[in-house]
Amino acid sequence: MAEVTLRGVEKTYPNGFKAVHGVDLTIREGEFMVFVGPSGCAKSTTLRMIAGLEEISNGDVYIGDKRVNDLPPKDRGISMVFQNYALYPHMSVYENMAFGLKQQKLPKHEIEKRISEAAKTLEIEHLLENKPGEMSGGQRQRVALGRAMVRKPDVFLFDEPLSNLDAKLRVSTRVSIAQLHNDLKAEGQNATMIYVTHDQVEAMTLGDRICVLNQGEIMQVDTPMNLYHYPANKFVAGFIGSPAMNIVKARIDEIDDVMHVISQSGTLWKLPEHKQSLARQHRGKWVWFGIRPEHIRLANHDALATDVNTQSHTLRVVESMGNELYLYFALGGDKMVARVPFDADRMVTDGEPVMMSFDTTHCHLFDLDSEQAITEARG
Repeated sequence: MAEVTLRGVEKTYPNGFKAVHGVDLTIREGEFMVFVGPSGCAKSTTLRMIAGLEEISNGDVYIGDKRVNDLPPKDRGISMVFQNYALYPHMSVYENMAFGLKQQKLPKHEIEKRISEAAKTLEIEHLLENKPGEMSGGQRQRVALGRAMVRKPDVFLFDEPLSNLDAKLRVSTRVSIAQLHNDLKAEGQNATMIYVTHDQVEAMTLGDRICVLNQGEIMQVDTPMNLYHYPANKFVAGFIGSPAMNIVKARIDEIDDVMHVISQSGTLWKLPEHKQSLARQHRGKWVWFGIRPEHIRLANHDALATDVNTQSHTLRVVESMGNELYLYFALGGDKMVARVPFDADRMVTDGEPVMMSFDTTHCHLFDLDSEQAITEARG
């Protein structure tokens, strides 16, 4: 397997539109790297440039120590899995998986061995004689995975492979992909995998590291936990997490020698001790104040008089997720959401006034203009 390196990679189309802006990224050998971002952020374009399916306008792509800019896809040592499976409908599963190996003129016994091993790993041994039209979407995607596996590539590339599956199949196939990566590692193959998705659940559960893209630029590259707890900027903070982080415009003020933030609607929050010194450097400035839904909880009425971070709010919508509730309310013109555990003894309903307590220990502050984090990196 191989390391993949992008150095100043750009993509500009003939009409002048620049889709990718100087991407610099190293994907380590054996790493599972996920590209995630909203539609149109150029994650698939970047993947296709690595694959050789899209021409590179500027910069270089290396697979291992080999510059591959001018190599055709078949010579790059990659296998790609697409969202539409791309199986030959007139061929059996076995024939689909064997096709590329026959093109490489591998011995028959080696082809049979590779297909048998891949089919066992993906639990599709019983489907080898079936045609694609006789199988479910999840089964066809497993065949597409198997076809990539048998080639024993240096790098696996996945372009939104689960987007055509229903929710249940997405989960099971996602687990299969994670298991494939683990199994290959256990067998001594450092399987380098690059996976494109717009689904942050897939990104968070699959990636060793995640590359968050927006408008053709890298916003942050980090582990799933660091992206969630230490977002580098407002975009990452709002994109990673479901429901999304609550982010409001607020001013940093000092009240009785203690730093607070005050929203445009007048809502006041006291900042925690470990953020006091940094906030004091930005006293009087407007910033973006962010807090995740799980750090807002229902409180008792008694807390209103003793805790400045507890306020009364009227619930606009209550969504039940079974084991938890999403509580939607408003701060002036800002929409907010809290994520609280389900409690049968304390049911809340739309239109009900409730006490909401904000745990600012976990809050985030971002510069108003640059939108970069201004809190301690590991505060």
